Amino acid sequence: MQFQQLVYFVAVAETRHFTRAAERVHVAQPSLSQQIRALEKELGAELFSRARGNIALTDAGEALLPLARRILADADTARQEVQELAQLRRGRVRLGATPSICTGLLPEVLRTFHDLHPGIELLIEESGSHDLVRELARGALDLALIVEPLPPGSPALTTVELLREDLVVVSSATAATTAGPRGPVRIADLRDQPLVMFRHGYDLRELTVAACRAEGFEPRFTVEGGEMDAVLGFVRAGLGVAVVPSMVAEGAGRGLRVTALARPGLRRTIALAHRSDVAPPRAARELQRVLLARGRRGAGG
Repeated sequence: MQFQQLVYFVAVAETRHFTRAAERVHVAQPSLSQQIRALEKELGAELFSRARGNIALTDAGEALLPLARRILADADTARQEVQELAQLRRGRVRLGATPSICTGLLPEVLRTFHDLHPGIELLIEESGSHDLVRELARGALDLALIVEPLPPGSPALTTVELLREDLVVVSSATAATTAGPRGPVRIADLRDQPLVMFRHGYDLRELTVAACRAEGFEPRFTVEGGEMDAVLGFVRAGLGVAVVPSMVAEGAGRGLRVTALARPGLRRTIALAHRSDVAPPRAARELQRVLLARGRRGAGG
């Protein structure tokens, strides 16, 4: 049974006339008649009685008509929905990002994307890079903004570098620390500083700890296990200093002192990732385009 045969059948059933039905569906009448006969042969029953030039539905035709109309209606609905998706009038994007990126980069990007495509639903997963890689691998996300390099044993992902940014030291605006306004602070200067530290799974935690160990000391934590907002709050309260991305520090507001790290400093690379074996949906590809355009403008060094 072919889709076009159902179109022809419904046209004849509604017009009760083969010539007028052919005109309605823009096909030659002999072709239409041939397709109706082929449909009847496949179904093993006549669909129309043609006595004395009058066209009427048989019992089999009466049974088929509502089913055919439903199939054609569902096909039209599917066509419209696919067109809306293709034209980005509807859809969904599942985007993962680390908390620092959610705070520093995403608000502006998502505002731009929403203005362009208000019908696209945005679902944001906020987590550490390692967790986001796992979510990508199991198909729970379309895209993720992660920190490179990928952890050992990561699944096959396609990544595109988005931006590189410096890390800085933040401290309480009222606390007396070496991370003050007197100039860049060295990693070695953090030896005697109490650190507020992110939970396990944060790339920032691993970067900071590795940098301290490279200088020959083990960092001392006063508080650990927090998310980005909590860490900044603990720093404002004077519980210690933290190493954070420059984008986050710039938007953190009052109560914090921001100090650059002395050269060579610490930098991180933000990449946009998706599974290599699955192409992102159209809406996700459009968000990818907006993100890459934003990344090319640079952010935070």
